[in-house]
Amino acid sequence: MMGMILGIDEVGRGPWAGPLVVGAVILGGTEIEGLNDSKKLTKKRREALDEVIREQAAAWALGWVSAGELDDVGMSQALRLATRRAVKQIQSQCKEKNLVFDEIIIDGTVNFLADTALEQYVTVMAKADGLIPSVSAASIIAKVARDQFMTEQDAVYPGYGFASNAGYGVAKHRAVIERLGVTPLHRLSFAPLAKYADKGATPNNLKSTTTHSTDKPITTRQIGDMGEQAAADWLAADGHEIIARNWRTRYCEIDIVSMKDDVLWFTEVKYRKNDDFGGGMGAITAKKQRQMRFAAELFMTQSPQYEGCDMRLLAVAVEGDSSVVKEAMVLN
Repeated sequence: MMGMILGIDEVGRGPWAGPLVVGAVILGGTEIEGLNDSKKLTKKRREALDEVIREQAAAWALGWVSAGELDDVGMSQALRLATRRAVKQIQSQCKEKNLVFDEIIIDGTVNFLADTALEQYVTVMAKADGLIPSVSAASIIAKVARDQFMTEQDAVYPGYGFASNAGYGVAKHRAVIERLGVTPLHRLSFAPLAKYADKGATPNNLKSTTTHSTDKPITTRQIGDMGEQAAADWLAADGHEIIARNWRTRYCEIDIVSMKDDVLWFTEVKYRKNDDFGGGMGAITAKKQRQMRFAAELFMTQSPQYEGCDMRLLAVAVEGDSSVVKEAMVLN
């Protein structure tokens, strides 16, 4: 079967609020009149083309990264993650429809699929959204989807003008932020909004912990190491092969990566001296799970030898001076 082009483009890199969205489209043999860079089309024309693309394209998908995720990992990694999410959907559709693509064209100057198995198929092209039909289509569906999302959020957060400004830092939007503050949609990692970020430290229940043998204070790092060792021993006893400990990048960290029965497990270890302030599982918030999921996906993209393996997230609570595993919870 003749291969086809997968076009990829992003929308939402510059706004102060809202998600980053990557569009991915395979047109196949479909020819759609009027495709162009979404920024050069009127809103009415974009929306009309969006309907046609969704109906007639061989495959299409959107990869979303929320403002919170973007703040956690930074723009570069967010673009990589959104692209990977879109392409993963495309791969599933190709498998279902017996489609094959043999070239990927990404608009811009950066290959967001670098260090993956698909890297060899990628061509990075500046202004591809105005030159390559499948990239134009990707630009359009991403732009329409993001604009529609921001319009919906305008009703959720009235006053910010999201329906008209799409989250960009225009003068009226800036004035409203000064008056009302920020919403969960705002990107607090952006310099103009950094002053709104929560800088309060989480209460540390471990700072007064001491060793019984010497009565000398031990550091939080030492306590964390003991907890992680207890968790690693527990996993090994359950048949896991420990692949990595404290795997980290500039943006994220995984306490333990292990393999069991062809499944990669990404484990977050939480230590508490006691449960006076709640067990360790209380620290596994929705935001923390989002960070774990991103870290796991990033590990997978940087470790092609594990491509095809299933992935699971695990939280392990370790308690007491003897560092005993008290609870374990599969998160996905």
